[in-house]
Amino acid sequence: MNKWYYRLSLRRRLWILVLMLTVVSISITGMMSYWIAFRSTESEAFISSQNTLNKTARVFDEKLRHIIVTTSSMMLSDPFKNAMEDVVTNHSASYYTRLSSLQTPLGQMKLIEPSIQSVLIYTPVGEMYATNDLRNGQIRFKDTLFSQYLNTTERVVWLEDHEDPLFSGKSRVISLIMKPVTEADVRDVYVVVNVKEDAISRVVTDGLLDQSKNYYLISNKGETVLPLSSQAPPFQDDPSFLDQLKNQDRGFFKHDIAGNKYLVNYARLTLADSWTMVSIQTQSDLLHQVNRIKTITFWIMLCCAILAFVLSNVISSFLLKPLHKLQGLMKKVEQNQLDVRFTSKYEDEVTQVGLKFNRMLEEISSLIEDVKEAEYEKRKMEVKALQAQIDPHFLYNTLNTIIWKSETSQNRDVTEMITSLSLLFQFGLNGGNEMTTLTKEMDHVRQYLMLQQKCYEDLFEYAIELKDPSLRDVPVLKIILQPLVENSILHGFQSMEGMGNIRISISKSESHLILLVEDNGAGMDALSVDADMRSEQPSKKSYALRNVYGRLRLYYGNKADIRLSSEPYVSTTVQLTIPLTGE
Repeated sequence: MNKWYYRLSLRRRLWILVLMLTVVSISITGMMSYWIAFRSTESEAFISSQNTLNKTARVFDEKLRHIIVTTSSMMLSDPFKNAMEDVVTNHSASYYTRLSSLQTPLGQMKLIEPSIQSVLIYTPVGEMYATNDLRNGQIRFKDTLFSQYLNTTERVVWLEDHEDPLFSGKSRVISLIMKPVTEADVRDVYVVVNVKEDAISRVVTDGLLDQSKNYYLISNKGETVLPLSSQAPPFQDDPSFLDQLKNQDRGFFKHDIAGNKYLVNYARLTLADSWTMVSIQTQSDLLHQVNRIKTITFWIMLCCAILAFVLSNVISSFLLKPLHKLQGLMKKVEQNQLDVRFTSKYEDEVTQVGLKFNRMLEEISSLIEDVKEAEYEKRKMEVKALQAQIDPHFLYNTLNTIIWKSETSQNRDVTEMITSLSLLFQFGLNGGNEMTTLTKEMDHVRQYLMLQQKCYEDLFEYAIELKDPSLRDVPVLKIILQPLVENSILHGFQSMEGMGNIRISISKSESHLILLVEDNGAGMDALSVDADMRSEQPSKKSYALRNVYGRLRLYYGNKADIRLSSEPYVSTTVQLTIPLTGE
């Protein structure tokens, strides 16, 4: 065998090697193409199904949120408040008057949210509901399935699909149980909102177009919350399946059920966190499409092998030279020389590849510039998004205080508060600019503190100290002091018996501006809060600090930082260090 090979000419040996290499390459390419197609199809199936499921879960959450908001709006109506006052005083004589006055709010609920089937307000002085709904008088409220949810600490509870036991008609509904939203201290009062099963099902199924998948809405125990599929869940008695759903709020995985492999996507609802939407698809359905790719790939491989056998000699003779030239250009591109271009006097396939190679290089250069611009715009939008997260509750409290002082004829305080509020917004808006001067930032936080003193009289005192007057015109990021003093007022002084003190000190080192906010409040676990502030998945306890920290890092990078220290009821400090020049 070796002697025969050695007797062959160089051209023939090259032809055999090129042929063998081509056949092997085609075979490997075909197998890899099949594997890549399978993995890509599987990945795309997961991602596509997850996107659909996430979108549907958001729509469902929005529907549940709208029902809760509608119910809460009814609880804020005067007829409901009057009914709650009767409950507090145990006054049942005006029951029918209250029932009559509640007809309008209950009717408005159904107009605002057509999916609501019926509403029952259970109170110790009597049940209240829309009179056009036929109450099933043979069944007491506390003898129904709702009784097991009445003594929970949760204010809002959702019940899975069931037959309505309260009203005639035996309608299939899911139910919302809410405790009243009222200023009065009422007990043993519950609002039950029955929502039509078919209306909620339509909200979910309208966006589920892929009939190859089965969709389910289940509870943490694996029970069906809403019948979205005619088939029973195959995983209902599979504890390992349900355990995987508890790992995260949403995601996907593969799972064996009764010997069959399934692709599983899931998304947990936000407003009913014990409910999870699940879609499952058998892997065989997915492989049905991939097997077609496998067959086509095999025939392509066979055709290419035959073509390689016929043309390998021609390819080795005529195409090696331009290919080597193209290979040389690719090596230059690997060294980031994107200005090279392929040229050839021929108009064959290699030349076309070379022209496409040139076009690719041009597109890469263009995309690099586009990515740079997009990243710059992204950073600007991230900063604006962080600045938009200032807590609105301060505005509500301020306006309520202005209304109260106006009603009590404290006109001077009203004028001062309105002036301070106007200046606060003027300094905060800053003409649309993200950067402001230190003087304006001090004036902004000063107006905020004056307003808070009016809202919380005798709660705290404050002082602002600028150690170097030459710093007044230094540019700083706007609204970085206000969230810190807000933390001191809302969390530091909340449980204090004495007078709180806030001190803002501004100084500079050699190349940095130092802003120090100190209070004598209840303090905090500085190490825990600092770690949470810097974490990529923080909790909700350090919102204001994360806001300031994120904005500083976006504008100044690693040159800016925050340092925390705390000794409860003695001194809690937040120190910001900002570079004096440049962003």
